[in-house]
Amino acid sequence: MSHQAPSILLVGAGKMGGALLQGWLDTGLPPSRIAVLDLQPSDSLTALARERGFALGAAPIGLAPDILVLAIKPQMLTDAAPSLGAIGLGRTVLISILAGKTIAELAAHLPVAAVIRAMPNTPAAVRRGITGAFAGPGVTQAQRAMADTLLRSVGAVAWLDGEEQINAVTAVSGSGPAYVFLLVDCLAEAARAAGLPTPLAEQFARATVEGAGALLASEPTVPAEQLRRNVTSPGGTTAAALRVLMEDDVLRNLMVKAVAAARQRAVELAG
Repeated sequence: MSHQAPSILLVGAGKMGGALLQGWLDTGLPPSRIAVLDLQPSDSLTALARERGFALGAAPIGLAPDILVLAIKPQMLTDAAPSLGAIGLGRTVLISILAGKTIAELAAHLPVAAVIRAMPNTPAAVRRGITGAFAGPGVTQAQRAMADTLLRSVGAVAWLDGEEQINAVTAVSGSGPAYVFLLVDCLAEAARAAGLPTPLAEQFARATVEGAGALLASEPTVPAEQLRRNVTSPGGTTAAALRVLMEDDVLRNLMVKAVAAARQRAVELAG
């Protein structure tokens, strides 16, 4: 790669692709080095392109990029591959966030130099995501470092030891925000059952989970178990509730079962 910022072609600027794009712009990546390919760009994306000055089109733009970021729906890969391959990708590294598409499958569709698989999650939209990433054969240290920078623009990045771990990451962090939202819903329902009117029940449930998340973020080296103990007085109200939640490890076992089901589905989708 040259000493200037790498050239990037982002294919697909929906929720996740759009979050990545916004993160790059917010962290100072030169818009002149970004091209976005989106078949049906939203009004907000078109306005952002005009405002910030990156190229936006419905077909591949310009020369082959240093980095191709693929953020389309997985089922669109076969249709998109020919036009992308036509621009010549022999020196391009692909960063794919397509769920279920293996490195071997991606390399078979696109003649790129190397492939990195990444699994970000929806909090990337507020730059609080976490991405699991795996570098395939042929990825150089420089390419991995650049991918790390691009992915880190929307949150934390953890590099995996094996591609198969992507399925576990999908089950934990990819699907995980939905588990937390379900917890909020359940907590609000419990608050209503305890006598709070619906607006207050929902306000207290949401604020409690938001605040607990902020405490986790403020104490990155303290285990969650210790944080739980810190708010649990012996013989108090929290201890009474936890006795129910922790009885026979029901909640823990249910979460293990749920993540296992999500992981198995990720394996099935990968073929």
